[in-house]
Amino acid sequence: MIEKKHKALIDRLAAEHTLSREEYRVLLTDLNEEGIAYLAECALAQKREWYGDEIFIRGLIEISNICKNNCYYCGIRAANKNCDRYRLSEDDILACCDEGYALGFRTFVMQGGEDGYFSDDVLVSILSMIKARYPDCAVTLSLGERTLESYRRLREAGADRYLLRHETATASLYRALHPKNLSWEKRIRCLYWLRECGYQVGCGFMVGAPGQTLDMLVEELCFLEDFRPDMCGIGPFIPHKDTPYASEPAGSVDMTCRLLSIIRLIHPRILLPATTALGTLHPTGRERGILAGANVVMPNLSPPSVRKKYMLYDNKLSDGAESAQAKAALTERLGAIGCYITQSRGDIQKDNV
Repeated sequence: MIEKKHKALIDRLAAEHTLSREEYRVLLTDLNEEGIAYLAECALAQKREWYGDEIFIRGLIEISNICKNNCYYCGIRAANKNCDRYRLSEDDILACCDEGYALGFRTFVMQGGEDGYFSDDVLVSILSMIKARYPDCAVTLSLGERTLESYRRLREAGADRYLLRHETATASLYRALHPKNLSWEKRIRCLYWLRECGYQVGCGFMVGAPGQTLDMLVEELCFLEDFRPDMCGIGPFIPHKDTPYASEPAGSVDMTCRLLSIIRLIHPRILLPATTALGTLHPTGRERGILAGANVVMPNLSPPSVRKKYMLYDNKLSDGAESAQAKAALTERLGAIGCYITQSRGDIQKDNV
């Protein structure tokens, strides 16, 4: 049975969408099984209030695994000489969109390393063609840190959303995970620039990153309270064999799902992906994420020939239900937990329904 004090705490978060740091610590450490189940139940109730049982699908196009950065945890870091590099052409990207549209996708996500080839001019050209061909679709970019002027140009060219995982809300941990030329302060500044430019803005962090403490996870929740992103992608840390953190343990699926529930209660309208990392660590990780409050999945639309090359961490899923071409199987799996895929852009709700 759930303890009364824990039920009262969860009920208050569901009603007020804020707690103290110490109260967040309680939710992350002290709940029994019944308490965790009640937390997820409340998160699902708030998700249904805004989105029903709809699950939004995004067609993920991994446009390049070339990256100038050397983040210590990432499999496509510049120093990884074992990474088989590739870059999609403009025609490749448009072909992915053509296939995705026919499959029912109405959001395309262009994700990649910080590859200098994709200048503003190149991206503006691609965005313009996608939006001309598919004006009813949203385009999300996830291409790392750029200048304010760059973000403005890409927004004006038709980009609707931008995903920039901040990785951690703790500056000291950011410095431990990244080389000195990368700055936590700049990362956070980019998020505010994106909001200034009018994007639907997504951030996100790793759960169980090397050196991460419980207090740092609490700080993540406080950051999300303050920033209130439109989207938040979280997933368990998974090591990659060709990085300095190759021998570190993976993060926890259970903790990730608990955090998803808390984030849903902090910001009921938020768009929350059930990430590939969850599915990589657990056979039903995606379903567990959705039952904890997530409402977005991102099947892979990249050409099959490159999917195994975008290996951010070991054993990253890209086939099976992670593949856009397996939408029927994904539909069946989601139906088994009472959810259904909707063919819409899947924008954040602005008014209650």
